[in-house]
Amino acid sequence: MMDKKYKKELLSIARQAVEAAVRGEKLPELKSTTEELQTKSGVFVTIKNKGRLRGCLGQFTSELPLYQTVTEMAVASATQDPRFLGDPITPAELSEIDIEISVLSPLKRLENPLDFELGKHGISIKRGLRSGCFLPQVATETAWSKEEFLSHCCWSKAGLQPDAWKDKDTEISVFTAEIIEEKDG
Repeated sequence: MMDKKYKKELLSIARQAVEAAVRGEKLPELKSTTEELQTKSGVFVTIKNKGRLRGCLGQFTSELPLYQTVTEMAVASATQDPRFLGDPITPAELSEIDIEISVLSPLKRLENPLDFELGKHGISIKRGLRSGCFLPQVATETAWSKEEFLSHCCWSKAGLQPDAWKDKDTEISVFTAEIIEEKDG
């Protein structure tokens, strides 16, 4: 578990990056000398406005220090999520948005697709060139069963048939995430 002051530092970095990107301003030079924020990890940044999703992008691995990956994913979530390109976050929304950072563990491939814990594990599904993922918190937000979690990820995220998770050619991996939220203060 990351110390509270480092979580605040990461959230501050993400907030500054999102605000600059949305306003079309030059990104401030965001640096951190904190050892914990120099680690290399996958990250997703989620942006919501009053609970409504406004952007969420990330990557499972990074060769950059954590604080830089957070910066990049915050900008991408605010400006490049394909679901919101026609309805981008506006400067007027900035005071209403909440930012959530998910710092990811490495992926672990499953032999049995049902061998994971809802709410604890996120899933990554890959088959050929198609892939998709759900963060662990999606299970908590939706109250889906394991089968529903896998089926929805196949269908809505990876563009596969809902039962593709049952096929041996479909790779299913799990990960955990440390969730850092602005609303936790």
